[in-house]
Amino acid sequence: QAQLVEGRGGLAQSGGSLTLSCAPSRSFSIEARGWYRLLLGKTREQRALVGIFTDSDHIKYADFAKGRFTLSRANPKSTLYLQMNNLEPEDTALYYCNGEDVLSGETYWGVGTLVTVSS
Repeated sequence: QAQLVEGRGGLAQSGGSLTLSCAPSRSFSIEARGWYRLLLGKTREQRALVGIFTDSDHIKYADFAKGRFTLSRANPKSTLYLQMNNLEPEDTALYYCNGEDVLSGETYWGVGTLVTVSS
């Protein structure tokens, strides 16, 4: 059973917008916390942070995401959203949802969703 279920990515034109979603499983202890991305041609170990909730009220963003991407959720147990604006072709990547079982500390990943930005 998938612990994190990502919504479909998609195709956008340069300057456009997309919103990604990530729903944690019904387990009361699973939280979706952030997004990472993997640029094409890189290995899974090279996933780069996009944005993540460091606690319930604070979000850390990568420099490339600041001012363009917004992470949001209603509460730690709810669906996590990544609103991406002013997209650039360099944002083309596989985007992975990241979460945690707050009881065990185990980290979970979504399967990844492809975002393609055309120039």
